[in-house]
Amino acid sequence: MRRVEKSSLMSHSEAHIVLLAPLTGPVVPLANVPDPVFSGGMFGDGIGIDPLEGRLVAPCDGVVTHLARTGHAVTLASAEGVEILLHIGIDTVELNGKGFAPMVEQGTQVHAGDVLIEFDQDQVALTAPSLVSVIAIANSDAFEVLERAPAGLARAGETRLLVVRARDGVSHDAAREASAAQVVEEARRQITLTQPGGLHARPAARAREAARAFDARVEVRYDGRKAAIGSVVGLLGLGAGEGASVELLAVGPQAQAAVDAVAHELTREVHGEVEQKPARQPAAAAAAARPTSGEALAPNTLAGVCAAPGVAVGKLVRWDDADLDPPEQASGTSAAESRLLDKAIALVDSDLDTVVRDASQRGAVGEAGIFAVHRVLLEDPTLLDAARDLISLGKSAGFAWREAIRAQIGVLSNVEDALLAERAADLRDIEKRVLRALGYTSSAARVLPDEAVLAAEEFTPSDLSSLDRTRVTALVMARGGATSHAAILARQAGIPALVAIGDALHAIPEGTQVVVNAGTGRLEFAPTELDVERARRERSRLADVREANRRTSQQAAATADGRAIEVAANIATLDDAKAAADNGADSVGLLRTELLFIHRPAAPSADEHRQSYQAIVDALAGRTAIIRTLDVGADKEVDYLTLPPEPNPALGLRGVRLAQVRPDLLDDQLRGLLAVRPLGAVRILLPMITDAAELVRIRKRIDELAREAGRTEPVEVGVMIEVPSAALLADQLAQYADFLSIGTNDLTQYTLAMDRCQPDLAAQADGLHPAVLRLIAATVEGAAKHGKWVGVCGALAGDPLAMPLLVGLGVTELSVDPVSVPGIKARVRTLDYPLCRQRAQDALALDSAQAVRAASRATWPLD
Repeated sequence: MRRVEKSSLMSHSEAHIVLLAPLTGPVVPLANVPDPVFSGGMFGDGIGIDPLEGRLVAPCDGVVTHLARTGHAVTLASAEGVEILLHIGIDTVELNGKGFAPMVEQGTQVHAGDVLIEFDQDQVALTAPSLVSVIAIANSDAFEVLERAPAGLARAGETRLLVVRARDGVSHDAAREASAAQVVEEARRQITLTQPGGLHARPAARAREAARAFDARVEVRYDGRKAAIGSVVGLLGLGAGEGASVELLAVGPQAQAAVDAVAHELTREVHGEVEQKPARQPAAAAAAARPTSGEALAPNTLAGVCAAPGVAVGKLVRWDDADLDPPEQASGTSAAESRLLDKAIALVDSDLDTVVRDASQRGAVGEAGIFAVHRVLLEDPTLLDAARDLISLGKSAGFAWREAIRAQIGVLSNVEDALLAERAADLRDIEKRVLRALGYTSSAARVLPDEAVLAAEEFTPSDLSSLDRTRVTALVMARGGATSHAAILARQAGIPALVAIGDALHAIPEGTQVVVNAGTGRLEFAPTELDVERARRERSRLADVREANRRTSQQAAATADGRAIEVAANIATLDDAKAAADNGADSVGLLRTELLFIHRPAAPSADEHRQSYQAIVDALAGRTAIIRTLDVGADKEVDYLTLPPEPNPALGLRGVRLAQVRPDLLDDQLRGLLAVRPLGAVRILLPMITDAAELVRIRKRIDELAREAGRTEPVEVGVMIEVPSAALLADQLAQYADFLSIGTNDLTQYTLAMDRCQPDLAAQADGLHPAVLRLIAATVEGAAKHGKWVGVCGALAGDPLAMPLLVGLGVTELSVDPVSVPGIKARVRTLDYPLCRQRAQDALALDSAQAVRAASRATWPLD
């Protein structure tokens, strides 16, 4: 039974409400519950239990105020007004009641220990992401938790799990009123969309997922229109861009919680998203590529926007597929057509799931995100309901699907927001995929000629995923934008691409020879023989230089006067490791391990770490690898981290700071690293270190884990120099570190207070700024006091104008992309170290990055 105690610590009488454990199983702190909605306190303060028995009992006397229709959750109200939410498992609403047997009804009076719900643990565990269950105080604004059960086994109806009391100034009567108000029938909230791009696909999809956890219907209203939160297509059709003010409306027992969760997803700053640029502000690069009002185009020349840089020569090939034309009338019953559509959608969803996993394993995170959004669109209720309505009228599955898609494309195409309108291309993509799965494909894969410049109204991501990239020299599009998914994939593939050329592109006959200069935003059709010859000569010259550099890439690099410089590779995958070895990298200067942690439901085990790193070390054939520990935080999409939102993730729980709240993640990674053979093949690199105390603490932990593993050999540990404090304290860090590695991307960002992902600041956020160079000089000087070496693994290491200055400042290792290794080695061999030192000292006295670049170019001209 519930007990009421008097606290001897209080000067006034105040009731403490004791809640007994409703489940038997290990206690889980709320912060460790594997669902950000719960761990972030969205449902209120509380605690978790990992159930060992399939029985949920009442934690106190009370009334059942709400029972989820799916039987996975129940809410009780105590006599004092405490609203206790009991939620079995994670995402169990998706089971639609399977495995759950409620033993009470809404309105039932229960006593502590009474059985509320019985559930089949095995059936639920097979489907749900986790069985961890939550006991939350839904009206935490009226009641506070005073005590929680410690770690250990809780027994249902016996263990004292939580002790709560009414907050100061809240009477029992007021608390009961607050609890009554908690089960809201309707909730509203006005929010302003602050993320770049506004209500685009990724935040819309996340908001939909957040709303699924609540028993409430949610819709978004904007500019006289409304859309259900479950329909990403409908949300996109609202056309709510950055800065738009939208209203959230929810109806249902958990309406307020649902509105808050959706508002959280739609207003938090989005980092690492594919669409990062504000939709209504043209990028500086795009604006520069367009002809100015007074600029005349050369004859036979069209202007477009650069989506992926490069120069290409080839014959124009039209890629636009002929429209697939499914029959309008069904050949079978409506039920049969619906089954055909369901089967086709399931097949496409399975294919997309494979594409997402393959892209993640290759390290193509952006590509994985694009096709993950396609999976969300594929199950959108707006599309499915419209198609099924047409099928019920006697239309074929293919016709119904095509018409449903095209109706939504028409809506998005009329939205006055370029970024949102571009999502119409994603709908065209899933239209093609489903029609092909229904059997309406009309021809085999297209055979392309050599040097094909592909032209289309706009490419879809699946178009590009199926291309023979050995034959494609460039992509040109009449529509689209530099932020479209096709543009992103073109950049990743290294294919020059132009977008937004306009309808004039369609007037160029197929087979016409063209020259594409994506960097200047120009497409020349019917060029002169001299134009083509110039372009071919330039391409040939660059190819010859690359080949000559490749032939000497396996040799060590040293300046002309004999100063050795190690040229290493930055990698993330096993394929990258093989490319590093093929391109002559002396070692791996940075292995980013984040891909092991993302696009998966749980963190990797120590053995998974070991296997991954061992495969990479084996591929390096004797080269050493510097492996950076986990560098993600609240700025990355890693669901199981369940970190609270941060107003500025770049200044939050990043790098080693994450170990403060999740030490298990770092421990498992370190165990995997220490198990790699041969010993000494791996050096450990710690990110986001700010002072020596952090380094000493983690180094001590590494030593402890090494002893546990029976390892007696020393472990080399280095520090990333990414923040100004680390550079200024380099002499202190070098006492305890074996080497220092400068991450110039973040060091530049933090030194200049300029977000390196902000396109408007891209030109100013230059690592050759004298302030950044002075910090690099301070790092080298500090390390030298203790005889430690310094490398650079940021983008500056591969910058041909920066590299001589880094060498002159005393850096002895440069870590770059694998394909850049041969060129950097060749450039090192042309340098004179005394001259590099002199020019580096001169650069420290200059007043801007532009001045530094001009001075470097004057001394070491680019090819």
